[in-house]
Amino acid sequence: MSLKQPLKPSIKLDNKDPSFSINDQPLLQRIHWFRLIYLSSMPLIAIYGAFTTKIVLKTAIFHVLYLILNSISITAGYHRYWAHRSFKASKALQIFMTFSACATVQGSIFWWCRDHRIHHRYTDTPKDPYNAKAGFFYSHIGWLFTKRDRRRLGYVDTSDLQADKLVMFQNNYYLPLAIFFGYIVPICVCGLGWGDWRGGYYYACIWRMVYIHHSTFAVNSVAHYIGNLTYGDSTTAKDSVITALLTFGEGYHNFHHEFANDYRNGIRFYHYDPTKWFIWFCSLAGLASDLKTFPENEIKKGYVEMKLREISKIQTTIDYGTPLEKLPLFTMDEFIAQVNKSNKQWIIIQDVIYDVSSFTNEHPGGIPLLQNSVGKDVTEAFNGGVYNHQKAARNLLAHLRVGSITA
Repeated sequence: MSLKQPLKPSIKLDNKDPSFSINDQPLLQRIHWFRLIYLSSMPLIAIYGAFTTKIVLKTAIFHVLYLILNSISITAGYHRYWAHRSFKASKALQIFMTFSACATVQGSIFWWCRDHRIHHRYTDTPKDPYNAKAGFFYSHIGWLFTKRDRRRLGYVDTSDLQADKLVMFQNNYYLPLAIFFGYIVPICVCGLGWGDWRGGYYYACIWRMVYIHHSTFAVNSVAHYIGNLTYGDSTTAKDSVITALLTFGEGYHNFHHEFANDYRNGIRFYHYDPTKWFIWFCSLAGLASDLKTFPENEIKKGYVEMKLREISKIQTTIDYGTPLEKLPLFTMDEFIAQVNKSNKQWIIIQDVIYDVSSFTNEHPGGIPLLQNSVGKDVTEAFNGGVYNHQKAARNLLAHLRVGSITA
């Protein structure tokens, strides 16, 4: 999810030693210096610009509008259309998203989608380009700072991308396209439009790109560390409204990893997912079609299964009393003998014996009522004959079990 790499690996391999890998080289030799300098300097330049350049209202408005168009082109275009094919896009929409996304300077469609498909196939493994288990910094931006031996990453099919003339055109001419749409367009619009050349550079250009870069990076990092495992727990991907707010709706990441070809991330109407609504409105305008959704039954199934797992974990911390099958057995004569000869404060409810000696003084119905029940089967009285006891009373009673009646 960043600067373009060529289709063929740029790493020169030692033909004399097939086991040679750039990954095994010393750190300084593995650092991708251009990306390190470029991505590290951008926030510093943006901060400098904020302290030295006055904000012009027209520039601020253009900044926001251009940022929205560029971001949607990544989330709806690169991600949900080209990487996952979750809907069909008209040629006009494809052209718009192709060139608008160039302004983000995140790499070509081919490079971005290839790595993203690998990420989904090999999530949280060494073959994952931005493996979350390698650490927050690595998954956010660190993976871009080192050269990688692509032979050690996973393989995915990209034949559909390579067969797409528009995708390959953008890939082949990505650098001039990124410079033109990422730098020249915003600077010239603000400069020629209302004379704000500095604002065009620092706000409409640098600040815009810094936000979009780290918004996209957050999907690889924040979305794998913060949130809930709503539909599955086989990966670190999590659902979080906070991440969704930062990433134009890409924060319902657990749902996305479970149901990757669904055009939605936030499936409820109240979920913040502007990308979903953009695709949906495009379908109304005839610019998008075949919007894929996963069967609701399977979505509910995943949700319920995760809830049951959560409940099971909680249940392990709760004392439910001695299980019925582990209680000692008493005949009715033995029960009566324990009450009369050993002065046991026992009662019977539905063939289970309870020792109420520790509860007599706490009984809400009064001490005499409970004392008069000792040595008797009070099933009928307990279940409504005197008072129909609620769930809380029955749960409390489970801790007083001492045996079961047998024939």
